[in-house]
Amino acid sequence: MPTSANNTAPARLPNGNGSIAAALCPVDRLPRRRRNQVCIAVITFGLLNFVAYTLTYAALGGDAHNGYCTLVAGPDGELVRTYVVRGHHVRALEGLETQVSRWAWIYSYLHSITVPLTSGALIISMLVLARPHIMATMRDSWIGGRVFVTAFGAIVALLSAGTTVLMAAHFAAQLRGG
Repeated sequence: MPTSANNTAPARLPNGNGSIAAALCPVDRLPRRRRNQVCIAVITFGLLNFVAYTLTYAALGGDAHNGYCTLVAGPDGELVRTYVVRGHHVRALEGLETQVSRWAWIYSYLHSITVPLTSGALIISMLVLARPHIMATMRDSWIGGRVFVTAFGAIVALLSAGTTVLMAAHFAAQLRGG
């Protein structure tokens, strides 16, 4: 397929009725070099976020998403909200619970919520980088490479967004005491 002068995207080709066909894919609107730089930056950020999450998980002994907050009667009989992170089978078969401050619990939960988003963005960025190769190798298969890339990207986006929404709703319910 012919490309435009700056090698950014496939050239717009006239279709059968004389009008001009639009660009086929939104990622083709950026110059290839810039698109690759953005994808590599997103991949790097996603990996760094996952490393930071893992280190925080190890330092706290778990995360707030696996833990909980609850009201506990203090020594004077007054109800006090406690925040607990749980290491999901990391240090013991049943998981280790550690009481943490409110701010550590909130940070841990918010950081947990970001992991599906950054992981989804990381996967989609890798898919965008691999897209030319996928399309070339799936040219003669029962499903075209363009359809595969689009469908797989949509599934990843929906799953990561859905997981994030569910985790955010659970976080809000935990903060309300539900």
